[in-house]
Amino acid sequence: MNKKFMKVLGLLLISIMLLAACKPAATATPVVEATEAATEAPVAEVTTAPTEAAATTPSCGTEPVVLKATFETGFEIPFKLAEEFTKQFPNVTWDISQDQFANLITSTPLVLASDNAPDLLRLPTMVSFAKDGLLMNLDSYAEAFGWNDWPVPQLNQNRIDADGVRGSGTLYAMGLNYSLTGVFYNKELAAQIGMTEAPKTVAEFEGLLAAAKEAGLQPIMIWGSAKSGMGLAFPLQQLMAAYGPVDPINEWIFGKAGATIDTPSNLVAAQHLEEWIKAGYFPADINAIEYTDAAARFGAGEGVFTFNGDWQNAGYDAAMPDNVGFFLMPPAEEGGPYAAMSAPLTFGIAAKAKNPDCAAFFLNWVASNDEARKIDVAIGGSNPGGPTGATMPEVAAGSVTAETLAAGPVMGADGGAMDFIANATSAIFAQGWTPELQKMVGGQQDAAGLLKAVQAEYERELAAE
Repeated sequence: MNKKFMKVLGLLLISIMLLAACKPAATATPVVEATEAATEAPVAEVTTAPTEAAATTPSCGTEPVVLKATFETGFEIPFKLAEEFTKQFPNVTWDISQDQFANLITSTPLVLASDNAPDLLRLPTMVSFAKDGLLMNLDSYAEAFGWNDWPVPQLNQNRIDADGVRGSGTLYAMGLNYSLTGVFYNKELAAQIGMTEAPKTVAEFEGLLAAAKEAGLQPIMIWGSAKSGMGLAFPLQQLMAAYGPVDPINEWIFGKAGATIDTPSNLVAAQHLEEWIKAGYFPADINAIEYTDAAARFGAGEGVFTFNGDWQNAGYDAAMPDNVGFFLMPPAEEGGPYAAMSAPLTFGIAAKAKNPDCAAFFLNWVASNDEARKIDVAIGGSNPGGPTGATMPEVAAGSVTAETLAAGPVMGADGGAMDFIANATSAIFAQGWTPELQKMVGGQQDAAGLLKAVQAEYERELAAE
């Protein structure tokens, strides 16, 4: 297919991926367990335009509304937002299902195509769903709510052009906030290995990892179970950005024609990751560790460092108050640009949604309501985005949230914002990155083979669309 890639204009605001965060707390809204996905095949044609609204701005009205939603297990923020929304709009209650990120990748197409499709859902990926007419076109909502006047980077990752390339075109989703990833560290353990400031180069960071291993400490805590998706994709992508430019990475993720992940600089990055594995910098049982287990183990003091996103700030602060710090992954050379995975926590509206106006109203409320923005920062740990000039909620000085928010402009000024490599195609995380990285952990795959295998899977999936 002839594809034209449109570069993302501007930087992504303090935005990342994927994956789960702290275990959702119980809420006052009704939460049901993840339901079995419908087994019917996607219909050939579905309506992608919102229901015709009156001349007034779309809303939830005053009659009782039950918003059906699918949330990702491990993210507390959508549950807290839903709870606050019902407080402000008592006529709206929730029917919430939840599932792991890896499971959403495979179940979402069936869920979207069912006759009981959710009004609002966490999107593990979006291009194939939009192409198949399973997601609602949000352009009319963007016009009604004025989203097109918000800073361009907030919406561009969720736009898809006529060739199926992300970065411009029709809007199919919105973010609940804009997350940032990097390296979290246990301050007490870091001090034991002589760390007095954030490392300025990859070599300095690797020196700290070696020192942690020598001291009998777990250098890096991370997850690798297929249930959560392989967390080694986090440090791998950070290494890719340390040893090469971010534009080719984003082009690959967004589906630019001819893009490849198998590049010389990415090979260097994958070789470093392979060396970290062989050096024992990750837990021996990584392939069996789920995300929530890794977060709990790090919070309990197992691991000097962990790669994760700012959505975990509240969990880390609660588990290890005043003992957790954050820094951006350093570049290969001192003074080089900083980069990070940074993206919206993406939610869309099903084309078959029964309450699309109310779902869109909720998405607008999340970014513009003062209480919702406070939840974004306090629980999500992230920039809430929203209209230009919107006030940033206050955060405690010295907190890990203050550190992650401060790191965003540093990354942004260097032009280092990336989407997550797990979001390139609908199944690349489950069928490409996770199994191949698990093989690398088991000594059955090397750096060169990893990139070639993932690229082959990527091309197979694109050809099948």
